[in-house]
Amino acid sequence: MKNIGFLLVFLLLTACGTTQMVQSPETPPAGPDGLKANTNGIVEVSKEVNFTDANLVGGHMNYLASDKLKGRDTGSEGIEMAARYIENRFKDYGVKPYFKTYRDTLSNYKKPAYNIVGMVLGSDSSLKDEFILIGAHYDHIGVTRPQNGDYIANGANDNASGTSTVLELARYFGTKKVNKRSLIFALFSAEEKGLLGSEHLAKKLKKMDLNLYTMLNFEMTGVPLRGKDYELFITGYDISNLAKVSNKYAGEKLIGYSSIAEENDLFKRSDNYPFHKVFGVPSHTFCGFDFTNFPHYHRPSDENSEMDFDHMARVVNKMIPVVEGIANAPNQEIKKK
Repeated sequence: MKNIGFLLVFLLLTACGTTQMVQSPETPPAGPDGLKANTNGIVEVSKEVNFTDANLVGGHMNYLASDKLKGRDTGSEGIEMAARYIENRFKDYGVKPYFKTYRDTLSNYKKPAYNIVGMVLGSDSSLKDEFILIGAHYDHIGVTRPQNGDYIANGANDNASGTSTVLELARYFGTKKVNKRSLIFALFSAEEKGLLGSEHLAKKLKKMDLNLYTMLNFEMTGVPLRGKDYELFITGYDISNLAKVSNKYAGEKLIGYSSIAEENDLFKRSDNYPFHKVFGVPSHTFCGFDFTNFPHYHRPSDENSEMDFDHMARVVNKMIPVVEGIANAPNQEIKKK
């Protein structure tokens, strides 16, 4: 960090990682790295680099993408098992139900189907009324045409990986309670049926007049991108400054741009899109699949054996300071362009 002038930088080492604290004068300007101090002149950015690991992430994956869930088709016994698993993890992590229960029954699907929705209330008396929604879909396509005798489309990458990412973020914020803004953790059903779960929830929350700041969605984070200098891309890269804000808090180029995502209009093909349409706030998907790095999309071969749990844990650990920074910034930094 150069040209720091009057700023004093203290690095505090913690058992899980480090916290960077930047002290500034009475009227703090934005520093050269873009960090903004709060009214007390302090900005805190946690670096929880060791919060999760491959074994913890793999624990979620080995259940959610197992054969006994039979591909988690919406309305099936398998997705009901996944729903109960997510509910129990939320309970374990101190994530409270957002509604009367964790279950949000879809109004736009013929069979009984549920989003699972929890919340960690913010700690700041003013900022807690602003909500960040962190989501992923937990359904998949169920059984399909056999491939080498295997007919179960386990959906490890699509999207047990995104679900596991959200569960580990929920574990962090649910147990540590370090967020000033309130966080909603939503696992969507019926994404594979046309984004029905997220569409239902977006409309329901809009009718409830939810003060939604931004929606952060996770999709197919199970394997690394190839030949890239970043871990994930966001869909709709040019619609807001989310990538820039994310990289600031990550302290590196964590999020990049994908021309393939733009060419395939991926912004409109995941659960961020209904929130973009209904609320008009920055709503993006963090994704690690660009059609070049994973040949098993919607096939029975999308199995845990193809996943990189170390990579998944690294993504979670790097996303923690991003979400925490966004949740705790004194002003809403993410802006639509």
